Order: sequence, then structure tokens, then C-alpha cells
Amino acid sequence: MAQTIDRPIATIGDNSAPDLWEPQPGPQSLAVSAQFVTELMFGGARGGGKSDYLLGDFLQDIDLGPKWQGIIFRRSHPELEELIKRAKEIYAPYGAAYKIADRTFVFPSGATLKMRHVESESDCDKYQGHQYTWIGWDELTNWPNLNSYKKIKACLRSAHGVQFKRIRCSANPGGVGHHAVKAYFIDPCPTGMEVIENVDEEGQITTRMYIPSKVRDNKILMRNDPGYIARLREIGSPELVKAWLDGDWSVITGAYFPEFSIEKHVIEPFRMPQHWVRFRSMDWGSATPFCVHWHAVVSEAYEIAPNVYLPAGAIITYREFYGWNGTPNVGLRWPATRVAQYITKYEAGDNINYGVIDPSAYSNQSGPSHAERMAQEGVKFRKADNNRIGGWDMVRDRLCGIEGDPDVNYGVGVPMWYVFKTCVHIIRTLPALQHDLTDPEDCDTDGEDHAPDTLRYGFMSRPWRRPKPANKQEPDFKLLQKATLDDLWASREDYED
Repeated sequence: MAQTIDRPIATIGDNSAPDLWEPQPGPQSLAVSAQFVTELMFGGARGGGKSDYLLGDFLQDIDLGPKWQGIIFRRSHPELEELIKRAKEIYAPYGAAYKIADRTFVFPSGATLKMRHVESESDCDKYQGHQYTWIGWDELTNWPNLNSYKKIKACLRSAHGVQFKRIRCSANPGGVGHHAVKAYFIDPCPTGMEVIENVDEEGQITTRMYIPSKVRDNKILMRNDPGYIARLREIGSPELVKAWLDGDWSVITGAYFPEFSIEKHVIEPFRMPQHWVRFRSMDWGSATPFCVHWHAVVSEAYEIAPNVYLPAGAIITYREFYGWNGTPNVGLRWPATRVAQYITKYEAGDNINYGVIDPSAYSNQSGPSHAERMAQEGVKFRKADNNRIGGWDMVRDRLCGIEGDPDVNYGVGVPMWYVFKTCVHIIRTLPALQHDLTDPEDCDTDGEDHAPDTLRYGFMSRPWRRPKPANKQEPDFKLLQKATLDDLWASREDYED
């Protein structure tokens, strides 16, 4: 159920005191005024005033004194230091003292705000039993999923009956947690500005909301740093610029595979010739999703539309079986025998030549391995080649294909891989893969990489290398000076582009 926000813009502090923080008109003011919403995600674009919003939103209820207890999280301590620096600037006019040992701001009224970092889900265990009336998360997409967010959500309570207890967070598109944040806050209402009501099993109603912000909404930044947008445009990637300027959640920043294109690689399903080689690849998962792909190899140039041909040797991923519970990166915990039974059902009528699966499925520390149990059901696999860097290179080569210009569109020409539009999870997660910050040659394994891993295993079972573009022959100008008109005419084809 959705409710359009209709509240007066809130102000903080005495308007006659210029040194007290006030929300900027527009999205920031609307977000501050939405105290009645339990969970609110503010942001989208870089420079949209997200961190200031979080710090300012907490200020609204500091007059409640010791009853008003807050905590704000960043994923790492260095990130937290920058937030603390900004908080000191905003909170100083209110007489707040920062206790370094406790990493806590204490206001004269007795209200407190803790500054903390949570790197992994296990770090949340130390907060069991805590009570907070205000919880903040800065740059929520830096976490690979919402597990930490949801664990800490249990701490939102008050023994003193505080009315507007709330959770506030900020985020940019991209990052390892892009899909989790997008699914929870953005997808229910992509344009934002509506309150979404949830009713739990006990009939309790909670609300959540997304308020988008763009860099141009931050008038203070635009006035103090007029060259900011120009610098963002120099990033180079049009997808990255669009995401950072407009807060567009439909594009992915920092993509590991910017070569992927819906227009180039995603095709309508069609009936494939029976003689094409077909095979399957799989990435095993239980607590996290498993993924099975079925592929066909184009044996000869094949016309799928007038004058649109698939090249010989191209791979088509035509079916996908993804074992998740509807929450990004959360699996079904099915036993291997049940998974195998579904695989058998899906491939009825197919002539599958072979299957490959990630080597971990052959681990048999406590009895038959997952792969062995599936083999007992008639679904056989061999171990896949798990060379990650080589595998990702193979994916990139097939994405780029042949006849591409390396200086244009990431070098994508005629692809050597296509996917039916019904394979929604590889289409969803492949462009979302991020570069690993510690190993730029690899992708970040904290993201939802099960479908891309499945694709990698399949490609490694049928090696293909993108041909190097032919070097353009440069004319020998010394010979040209001595050449006759007949010589130039006879050799004209050698120098044509």
C-alpha cells in the first residue's frame, strides 16, 4: 500500500541563527519532514547532501534528552572518520561534545549519537540487547547485502515510548549491495516519494520510503564548487556519469563487464535446430543461490531475423534455473537430489551432451558430494575449470565477439554469446559485478555472482579467443616518393581503409 508524502517541510533549530543546520529546499527537506516513516532511504546521485541529511535528521529530536539515543554506521573505520569530521562541524553550534574514547556525540540535553563501523554481519552480534530510537546507515550499498541492516533493525525500540523511532540510510547506485538496496527500497516505487506499508505476521505495520536526490538539488555544493559536475563528467564512462549525476538505479557504476549490452546480447527466444550441441553449467549453492544454465552452440551462421545472423561458434544461453527465495543472494537450501529432479524435468526433450559444475560441488567431507548425489538421480557433471581470471577473460572475449573496434563501445562488435531474455538472473547480475578493490583483475566476490560464475564455467568448457584486430597497413612514404603513377594505381588496394 502506498501513500504519497504530504507533510510540511521541517526546519531545525532557530531560523534566526545562521550557524544552525537547516535542510535544503527540495528532497532533503522532504526527507527530514518524513519523521512518521519507519525506514527511509535518501539519495541516488553523488553530491546530493546524503551524509548531511543523516546527521541533520538526528538533530530533530535531541530535545527529548537521554530518551533520544542514536547510532550511525559506515562499513569501515576510515570511512567513519570522514563522517565524524562533518558531524563535528554540524553539531558544534548545538553544544555537542565528541567523546573520542566512546566515539559518541553527547548533546547538552543528554541525547547521544554513537559513531560505529560494521564490516561484516558477525559484527552486529555485539549490539544484541541494545536500544536505539534512531539508526543511520551511510552508503548502504557498500555492504554486500542487507543482513547487517536487518539485524540491527531489531535494536529500534524504546522503553520510554518515543513516538518517532526511525531508521535512515543513504546510498548511491552501484557497489556490491546495489541489487539488495534496489530490491528493498527502489523497486517497490522506482520514482520514490511514496510510503510503502508492510504488515508483519503479528499485524504490526511498518513503513518504508525512498526519496531520490540529484547533485543539482544540492544548491550549496553547486554554489561553492561550480566545477563539480564538470569533474564528474570527466570520469569517462557514460553509465557512471549518468548514475552519479542523476542517481539512476537502472545503470551500474564500476561495472566489471561494461561490455554487456541489452541491445547487443539479449535476444528473443526462438526454436533452435536440433543438431546444435547443447550442454549445461552449474554453480552450486544452498544458503546462497544455486544456478543452472543451458547453452547451445551455433554450428553455422544462422538467421534469426531478416539480415540478422548469429555467427558460427557463438554460444546461446537459452534456459536458466536459479535457486533463490526472492531475496538477493539468499538461497533455497534444497538438497542436491531435489535440485537434480528439477534439472531432469527442465531438460525433458533436450539432448544434453555434457555438464560442468564448480569443483566445490565434489567436496565429500561428510558423505557423498552434491555432484555425486545428483549423479544418482541421473544428472551428471564433470568438474569445471575454475580459473577465475582466465574464465572472466573468456566471458569478456565472447561479449566483445568479432569485428569490434577496441576504441568504440568497449570493443563490442558481433558478439559470440547471446542470451534469451527469459534468463533474467544472468541479465540482472552480470552487469552488476564490480571490480575487486584488492585485485583489479578479478571481480568482487561479495556481490551476487552465482549466475556469472555459472556462465564462466560454461565458457571455459568451450574455449574461444577473440581474434586480434588486423593492424591497418601504413604506407611507406619513402617508396611513395619514388613510385610512378602506374605503381600507385596498382597498389591502391593496399592503402585503402
